[in-house]
Amino acid sequence: MIGGGQLARMTAQAAIALGQTLRVLAVRSDESAAQVTPDVVLGSHTDLDALQRVAAGATAFTFDHEHVPTELLDQLVAEGVNVLPPPSALVHAQDKLLMRRRLSELGAPVPRFSAVSTVDDAVAFCAEIGRPVVIKTVRGGYDGRGVIMASTVSEVRDVVSRYLDDGVPVMIEERVQMRRELAALVARSPFGQGAAWPVVETVQRDGICVTVLAPAPGLSEELGTAASEMALSIASSLGVVGVLAVELFETADGGLMVNELAMRPHNSGHWTMDGARTSQFEQHLRAVLDYPLGDTAALAPTVMGNVLGAPETPTMSMDERVHHLFARMPDAKVHLYGKEERPGRKIGHVNIVGGTESVESLRERAERAAHWLSHAEWTDGWDPHA
Repeated sequence: MIGGGQLARMTAQAAIALGQTLRVLAVRSDESAAQVTPDVVLGSHTDLDALQRVAAGATAFTFDHEHVPTELLDQLVAEGVNVLPPPSALVHAQDKLLMRRRLSELGAPVPRFSAVSTVDDAVAFCAEIGRPVVIKTVRGGYDGRGVIMASTVSEVRDVVSRYLDDGVPVMIEERVQMRRELAALVARSPFGQGAAWPVVETVQRDGICVTVLAPAPGLSEELGTAASEMALSIASSLGVVGVLAVELFETADGGLMVNELAMRPHNSGHWTMDGARTSQFEQHLRAVLDYPLGDTAALAPTVMGNVLGAPETPTMSMDERVHHLFARMPDAKVHLYGKEERPGRKIGHVNIVGGTESVESLRERAERAAHWLSHAEWTDGWDPHA
């Protein structure tokens, strides 16, 4: 797996149960995944030699991020490496403009968009649609980076000129009027088998996912089925192998619109580790190894809260914070990534799996647990010694 982050770390955990060893290409020996797998290659994802070393003798070659240059992946394929998802599919998660164009060809609903070569191109697009826009870097960017909301033409001029002056390609699209954000997570094997988990609602703050509600509360069966079928169709049309996350907008008029694609395990699927019969990490391995795919049924409603680094790292150790959390919420499922705490950084997540509780109650507890782990503060002032 290319990348030594938390997605590779959690994939390594799933690999152990399947009798597999996950070899990881990491930049540093202390990265999340490098801490938990014995087979680590140190190097950069932009270095062909490092990619060849990590691929040597491996059954399958896959990713915990999409940033490996396409030309290097093409070279590996030419050398006989089993790259999954293949570069011809992965490029649609690397290049947002290419993704928009291809999805339009497939008839998938996407926001109105345009390539931008000059500031005048962006201004003309604004005049055409007559509403606020989003400017995105064509490549790179995640967790809100490389995505700029612009409400006025002067803002558009300023942002676009800044990017173009720095030689960074950008695109522009309409800002969608939406009710909420959803995610349809599916998997596809080389054999062509597909599987879909229940569609979830994702809650974003400053461009970063903070909470996932599974399944999405109040989502009609008709719309949920449409979202899953669209995601499976996209996976098949693009030739995806592995997990595919289709990030969606539920529009103000009750429709669906595709926002982004990710061809790897995804933050919106972390709930599956405790709330589904087959986790997204096990499923990704099943897919790239061409095993039959696992059952994706939800065991119960589940809410995931991301643990994001606090503005100031607490003096209380993480071990002690976990101790206190378990004392209050013995059913909490904690997943920590072995990362140094920094403001806003994803350092772990908490899953709360439902029983008789409402989704609202599950959400309140998951978000409270995540806040406690990051800040060492109970949002309701709870005192275990009172």
